[in-house]
Amino acid sequence: MKAVITGATKGIGRAIAIKLAQNGYDLILVARGVQDLEALKQELTPYGNAVFIHAADCSVKEEVYAFLNSVTIGFDDVSVLVNNVGIFLPGSMLDEDDQTFEKQQHLNINAGYYTSKFFGKKMRSAKHGHIFNICSVASKAPVKNGGSYSVTKSAMLSLNHVLRQELAPHNVKVTAFLPGSTKTSSWEGTTIPDEKFVQPEDIAETLFTILNLSKGVNVDEVLITPLDF
Repeated sequence: MKAVITGATKGIGRAIAIKLAQNGYDLILVARGVQDLEALKQELTPYGNAVFIHAADCSVKEEVYAFLNSVTIGFDDVSVLVNNVGIFLPGSMLDEDDQTFEKQQHLNINAGYYTSKFFGKKMRSAKHGHIFNICSVASKAPVKNGGSYSVTKSAMLSLNHVLRQELAPHNVKVTAFLPGSTKTSSWEGTTIPDEKFVQPEDIAETLFTILNLSKGVNVDEVLITPLDF
């Protein structure tokens, strides 16, 4: 069993990497920071799985494709893809620079588009696999002071729906996660208590449960929010 996780060194991606490593998955981990990738690989070593790391800025198309081309060597039979990489840049859409939208577009939707096409074709041929797209509650309704973020996350959910439609006839599952406020680096410095947030481990546990459901069932969307934020 092999899984690809983008944005793997922090928050949700990191929690999923640890959970899957604990349960026998070989991992292909993608993130921007080489040192963080090396540290995570070292942390996962005791589980005895193969861990392949690749440093890439997923906002740059050429770097995404450099990763995808490198993954063809020895990791051809990927069964799980987690499109987790993303960024939240707060602000009013009307007042922001164009680059604010473009940066979020490249990371929050374009990167997932490229990786999903690449691995989706392989899964379609193998007639097996599961793609998870980490969207957001903002995919359904705009969040305050997050206009461009909401636009890109809405597009990510649409991508998820298209993938599910095209891949379901080939026995490939596609699931969207729509988390509410989750304790990731986006909330660094907050004084809000940890227990008020969704924890990355909650998402990892839920994802692993979905992976172990029966062959004929697909979980289309998972809406997971804080109890009382």
